Amino acid sequence: VGRIDVAAVNGPGSVVVAGDADALDELVARCELDEVRVRRVPVDYASHTWHVEALEGELAEVLAPVVPRVGGVPFFSTTEAAFVDTAELDGGYWYRNLRQRVRFAEAVESLAGQGFGAFVEVSSHPVLGMAVQEAAADAVVVGTLRRDDGGSGRFLTSLAEAWVRGVP
Repeated sequence: VGRIDVAAVNGPGSVVVAGDADALDELVARCELDEVRVRRVPVDYASHTWHVEALEGELAEVLAPVVPRVGGVPFFSTTEAAFVDTAELDGGYWYRNLRQRVRFAEAVESLAGQGFGAFVEVSSHPVLGMAVQEAAADAVVVGTLRRDDGGSGRFLTSLAEAWVRGVP
């Protein structure tokens, strides 16, 4: 108890846990025994858990110079699961973003409930597309690039995929 925490809820069938390495090893072994799909991501820190609290002072110092400003694009936060005025994205926000659970599924569900019907995962390899589709079953979901398949050709193919699925 207290050795693992839910770091992110990405969708109804996808969560990320983080915490003490030995506890994660035990969890992975148990999941494999029970034939539950599990994948260990090699990282040397446990973001979105109490482990981050040990860095709070250092992060406050490092993030102190961050001066937020009003942006031109609406910003929907997976920390708050709501639209956030970018002028509020100070060092304290970014600390909370690293410490608190990622509310990805809640964010997608909220956006879908507000009428957003298309989601584009902008990353070097789309890993959250399936989670978006689980949280917003009727939405159009596309990635931008693929592992070992980047560049303008892949990007234009992704744009075409969105276009043929009705995204203007």
